[in-house]
Amino acid sequence: MAGNYRAGTAAGAMIACFGAIALTGCASNDATAVKAPAAAGDSTAGGGSQTGQPDVNGDGKVVIGVLSPGDINDGGYYQSFVDTAEKFATSQGWTLIKRGSVNTSDALNAARALCQQKVDLIALGASELRDAIPASEEPVCGNTAWYVPSSDNIPQTPKIMLSVDDANQSLLAAGYAAGLLLEERGDKKAGFITGPEVDFTQSAVRAYRAGIRLVVPDATVVTTFTGDLNDSAKAKEAMQAQISQGVKVVYPYLGGATNAATELANSAGVYTLTPGTDQCASTKPKFDVSVMFSPGDYFASALESFAEGKLQMGVKKVWQLGVDPYPTVKLCGDKPEIKKKLDAFMADVGAKKFDPAAEVKRLGS
Repeated sequence: MAGNYRAGTAAGAMIACFGAIALTGCASNDATAVKAPAAAGDSTAGGGSQTGQPDVNGDGKVVIGVLSPGDINDGGYYQSFVDTAEKFATSQGWTLIKRGSVNTSDALNAARALCQQKVDLIALGASELRDAIPASEEPVCGNTAWYVPSSDNIPQTPKIMLSVDDANQSLLAAGYAAGLLLEERGDKKAGFITGPEVDFTQSAVRAYRAGIRLVVPDATVVTTFTGDLNDSAKAKEAMQAQISQGVKVVYPYLGGATNAATELANSAGVYTLTPGTDQCASTKPKFDVSVMFSPGDYFASALESFAEGKLQMGVKKVWQLGVDPYPTVKLCGDKPEIKKKLDAFMADVGAKKFDPAAEVKRLGS
């Protein structure tokens, strides 16, 4: 998903449409509001903290506003964020206002427009919309909480909550899982297929390669940059070329082209990994490893805190592999020995028994 691929500038562009997820309905990319039916025990009455969460502005209702730089009907990365908000808002009897495909140059005005609709919480779907953040300091947004997925280039301010993860951790673990699958087969050749050759894709392949080499030190990783994350024809061409070269496990680190590439890998018996969501239940295409760093997963935890009046502004939440529920890597299928080794590896990362960034530097070239 970049130097911090999930939250960095290129992150959302990367996973604009990876694997379909089985969540509710579709929404327009135009600004829309979804009002959930009021339920018994509606939590909108009252608040739970000094800031009055969740009814921050004290108008007797709770309204969540989501701005996304991508297509919120993409079936993947961007939609997962909106679907999480919609599902949670429905359960609480809140109103959700959502707007997708927000141009970065329009981020500030889009945030102001949400505040004028008296939202209690603004959530940015990805940090490409960082230019919206100055609105948090303006009077129009004076009674609004902010949730911001962040890369390292977004400064902390008292008015926002930052949500951060480390790309090296989950991509190293993804590579480790791929290495275990290679080891099981007695093979030494893996593949990585992605779109443009830019910083976040280059960083991703280095971490993936390093993870594989922690298990199979002399492994080869065949890398293909197709130039387009969503072009299925290019992805299938790259996958066929890698299959012809004898790769046995491939990471289709793609957007809308993920499923097409994975189906081809399935037909050749090549193991595959997901770029962001849990797809272990999927049968067409079939994935062997789910690498999970969906923004919706992080946002769900933040919304739970918001409902309880505990979402803190002016702080940075750093998500840790092996400590927090996400990011994580999940083995699909019944391979108990591999699962045991993978879980132990992630626990070691969480316990800081080694430095993922150092391992990527040592083995990722």
